[in-house]
Amino acid sequence: MTVPAGEVPQWGCIADDFTGACDLAGNLVRAGHRTALTVGLPTPAALSEAGGPDAVVVALKTRTAPPAQAVDAALAAYRRLAELGCSRFWFKYCSTFDSTPAGNIGPVTDALLDATGAPWTIACPAFPDNGRTVYQGHLFVGDRLLSESGMRHHPLTPMTDPDLVRVLGAQTRHPVGLLPHTVLRSGDAAVRDRLHVLTAAGAGIVVTDVLGNDDFPPLLRATAGLPLLTGGSGLALALPPPAHRRGGPPADRIEVADGPGAVLAGSVSDATLGQTAQARRTLPHRKLAAADLLADPDRTVADALAWARSHLGPRPVLLHSADDRDEVRHAQRRFGAAEVAAAVERGLAACARGLLDAGVGRLVVAGGETSGAVLTALGVDGLRIGPAIAPGVPWTAATYRGRTGPRTVNLALKSGNFGAEDLFTTAENAL
Repeated sequence: MTVPAGEVPQWGCIADDFTGACDLAGNLVRAGHRTALTVGLPTPAALSEAGGPDAVVVALKTRTAPPAQAVDAALAAYRRLAELGCSRFWFKYCSTFDSTPAGNIGPVTDALLDATGAPWTIACPAFPDNGRTVYQGHLFVGDRLLSESGMRHHPLTPMTDPDLVRVLGAQTRHPVGLLPHTVLRSGDAAVRDRLHVLTAAGAGIVVTDVLGNDDFPPLLRATAGLPLLTGGSGLALALPPPAHRRGGPPADRIEVADGPGAVLAGSVSDATLGQTAQARRTLPHRKLAAADLLADPDRTVADALAWARSHLGPRPVLLHSADDRDEVRHAQRRFGAAEVAAAVERGLAACARGLLDAGVGRLVVAGGETSGAVLTALGVDGLRIGPAIAPGVPWTAATYRGRTGPRTVNLALKSGNFGAEDLFTTAENAL
């Protein structure tokens, strides 16, 4: 596959969900790397449209897929990125290490180690700007262990063990080592020595402690020769900007769409429930309950869109799936967790298309699975990354080919766990 001269990206990144892809792409842009995000396998034409990016992020929907399916999708993305000329690769997963006992972090990392020929790699999920830190291999969310955070209640990937060495060790065929914080803060020579000892003893993946952004540069220096990195997006903030971008136009420049705004909240994480509660105090809002979406999805969506069209104006409208977690638990007991999740994703995805066809120009979507369903429904195959609303949550620009023809829309795809309480009401300020 031929890529025009001067448009070969260095970094090829594979994200296991859509909000994670936006998260990494946003941090790459913050570090000065022009970044293209593609839904599906990228093409040379997509790179040209993005202006010759320094990094390409492929958004997959594999976090909760069967392991073999996740591996196949990741390898297909790797092969395409390699064809485009990428020389270094990044497997991006959530900063809360979302996974099941069987994967998919371990199986995909194993496959990418084989494909890239990397002798070993790191597992660095930390994102201190969002309160995700690792100490002695244990993942913290704010000041709580992962197992004591809201992630212990996640409907698809409940995280009940904060020991990442143990969690990852159950998923991979490689021995897992630990780079502790005391070594990380002892200088580059100490870091290199510890990594040499660990990998010489057989470690194929090394979990890295990180307590603050100052811990990232030593990791990047120690892994500069590795073709593969894995982890969250925090590490990207320490990447130096490409030499040819220094002094040039901002990497986060995007078109701003016309039209009113809307918010779709499908996540029921603690952060999103708090954001929904805050937004309901000031924004026009309507709930699409799971029971209604399961009983009569077409009418529920049609009624919600009719209501939304009558409330479009200077303030965004909010469509959300639940008021609290008890409501979700009740629906799951009645209908099943998978059925409830699928109904919410389908319903909000249909609302997204209806809203854009009604003239909405800016759309905030909360929840990784919801965001994936929305992008699929909209037929969007690429995103141009813009300014950040919050750490890990950038605005993007996309081409939407709706009823009135192609036009630019702005999308913000938010991990359920990210953002301050007022994110839904202040998101448009970043544009």
